[in-house]
Amino acid sequence: MPMGCWLLMPENNFLGIDTSNYTTSVALWTPKGLVSRRKLLPVKAGVCGLRQSDAVFLHQKQFPTLLEDLLLPSALTAVGVAARPEDRDGSYMPCFTTGDSFARVLALAFGCPLYSFSHQQGHVAAGVWSSGQDELTEQPFLAFHVSGGTTELMYAKNLQNLTVIGRSLDINAGQLIDRVGVRLGCSFPCGKQMDELAQNGRYSLRHKIYMRDGNCSFSGFENQAQALLERGEAAETVAFFVISAVGQALCSMLDTALERYSGFPVLMVGGVCCNSLLRLLLTERYGAYFAAPEFSGDNAAGIAYLTKRRTEGKQEWR
Repeated sequence: MPMGCWLLMPENNFLGIDTSNYTTSVALWTPKGLVSRRKLLPVKAGVCGLRQSDAVFLHQKQFPTLLEDLLLPSALTAVGVAARPEDRDGSYMPCFTTGDSFARVLALAFGCPLYSFSHQQGHVAAGVWSSGQDELTEQPFLAFHVSGGTTELMYAKNLQNLTVIGRSLDINAGQLIDRVGVRLGCSFPCGKQMDELAQNGRYSLRHKIYMRDGNCSFSGFENQAQALLERGEAAETVAFFVISAVGQALCSMLDTALERYSGFPVLMVGGVCCNSLLRLLLTERYGAYFAAPEFSGDNAAGIAYLTKRRTEGKQEWR
């Protein structure tokens, strides 16, 4: 069916799919609003992550149940999927092939277009939509994707065109939080429990931030946190040290970027950006916009939003 025929349908329904390394998620954008379903992949206690082969298997197991719970309509206008981590050549993770396969089958079954996006584009789109900052679709901005798998600062020409201008040189911010959190007895992923611990902790010494060409290193903070643990410091103190170290590192990266992109709006997305202390720091210092907490972590809402915009021929897809 030609694209124009889809746009003339009385009700447009756009399905988004994302199968990241830790979350199976589907989202349906309808004329009545967004319906989102997601489920974390189970991780054994004391372990900091999953092998890709295990993630693929678990997605295959969880996806049909989530789709049943979503209650798909009798017609879909288009299906969108996060088929790769980033929108660049060579970007690949096996876990995303699961969602891509399901998306292809659904598009064939419903006889509708299939659109492929990156996981990162989905995060940024979810941030723009859920923060209520629709004006960001019409202007360039800085987007900071901070999670267990990514710590990247991007120049966003629009929702389609993202250029990395700063990143972690070693481990990611979320990895640091999770690794230390597991040592403190938190359940993986550790972000929420580390947030709660840090709110009751204090650490007065200044963090030494290692920067190179706008990029930052986080691995040294892991070693310092381990030293604090061996010294017998309270869990709250160690958690606060880690969160404040991440905050100062992100600020250093943003300060460097804003020397070139002065006055640009700043959007924060990714699971780490749920942290209450980081949200307070970056809001006060930069007036940063944040994805709503329920759409900060991995989710398919941004993919459904991008699918809708792509189908409607919005500016970034022309």
